[in-house]
Amino acid sequence: MGSEQRAGVPVVGTELPPLEIPVTRTLIVAGAIASRDYQDVHHDAELARQKGSPDVFMNILTTNGLVGRYITDHFGPTAVLRKVAIRLGAPNYPGDTMVLSGSIEAVDGDTATVRVVGANGIGRHVTGTVTVGLPTPTPTPTPGADREGVS
Repeated sequence: MGSEQRAGVPVVGTELPPLEIPVTRTLIVAGAIASRDYQDVHHDAELARQKGSPDVFMNILTTNGLVGRYITDHFGPTAVLRKVAIRLGAPNYPGDTMVLSGSIEAVDGDTATVRVVGANGIGRHVTGTVTVGLPTPTPTPTPGADREGVS
């Protein structure tokens, strides 16, 4: 295909627009509860401090969900997450903002691989790749095509 681009087909090297996510205490606690992660470091600030953390912090399942949201926000609601491979780094604490960014690393038929980074005020919270099944473009109907044989 060279340097030409078909409509709707992602191009290797394309940067996805960043997504800023305010890291609130509610987001952290709700994400932990929704993913059935009842570890006290995700909902009890006092117990988190007793264990050496300055506050509660986001769990990996919430981060995974936010990475998925970032990809489907870009590719659309019919995109299918085929593989999410992420690694956590700096914790997400309440009051910070995580900025997700990404770039398309590969396109193979109906899939794309996106490199994703989520950074906050203390460093990289998440890094990894997402393989996404691309939505099939909906054909544009030809005017009058539904009136076959009518003149």
